Amino acid sequence: MAWNVFKFCTALRGLGSVMIFLVLGVVGVTYYALVVVNYGPSLFHGDLDLLVALAVLLLFHSLLVMLLWSYFSVVSTDPGGVPLNWKPMVDEEKGDVDPLLGSEHTGVGLGVDQENMVANPASEAVRFCRKCNLFKPPRCHHCSVCGRCILKMDHHCVWVVNCVGAKNYKYFLLFLFYTFLETTLVTLSLLPHFIAFFSDGEIPGTPGTIAATFLTFVLNLAFALSVLGFLIMHISLVAANTTTIEAFEKKRTSTWRYDIGRKKNFEQVFGMDKRFWLIPAYSEEDILQMPELQGLEYPSRPNLDALQQF
Repeated sequence: MAWNVFKFCTALRGLGSVMIFLVLGVVGVTYYALVVVNYGPSLFHGDLDLLVALAVLLLFHSLLVMLLWSYFSVVSTDPGGVPLNWKPMVDEEKGDVDPLLGSEHTGVGLGVDQENMVANPASEAVRFCRKCNLFKPPRCHHCSVCGRCILKMDHHCVWVVNCVGAKNYKYFLLFLFYTFLETTLVTLSLLPHFIAFFSDGEIPGTPGTIAATFLTFVLNLAFALSVLGFLIMHISLVAANTTTIEAFEKKRTSTWRYDIGRKKNFEQVFGMDKRFWLIPAYSEEDILQMPELQGLEYPSRPNLDALQQF
């Protein structure tokens, strides 16, 4: 009996708020171990411990605010779906054929190359989703978990219980960034306490607080190392103007039309206003002036546009 992958997709959809509570649980344990047990009490001391504790707690709470802000921005922001009335633009001067001619939204007889229409990510040929019964804008892919097409889909993330796409990719990257900084800070702050756990001296605290400190150190170290790998991978994807899905699709083509230079590639994700680069939001000017932030239009390399006409 063949394994039905779509049942697995349904199971992922059913996780729902469980993953959100899991994330909040890890945050809660970390807060208890770092603030309540180890560094909070040091605020009542009048020596050097006070300055160290104050610096750690200020940085920890600042990063925690940015982490949670970015996280819930990813969770609550629609990654971008295909508008019901969307259809490919037709340039009659170039001899383009209206893809709606001869079709009834079935994907058959659309007047375009059916193979390119489905498979080739580097081609400008019109693509059609037979599951959603809609035309697919450039860089759009169908998510089996969400059950719809997502604009510039990167992947479906169980940790944020949402797809990562055109409209929340920046928020996801900031979530990774602040998670790495936060977990690294916690790991370094609790490292002396972790080392003391293996020493012969007496460890202050109850068995419960000692266990919480040990668990928090191990969890944050593991998250810091794993998130660092994801962060490095996504930095390379942003630099090449590629999503995780497109990174695999690019293996079928020797050129990538959307790579328009690292600076412009970066701005397509984070916007042009530098004041908003490190917060999960965009300026009104960027939203109005950058159509690529809406996920329907993307500039491409002019030389590839000319080559692909032959």
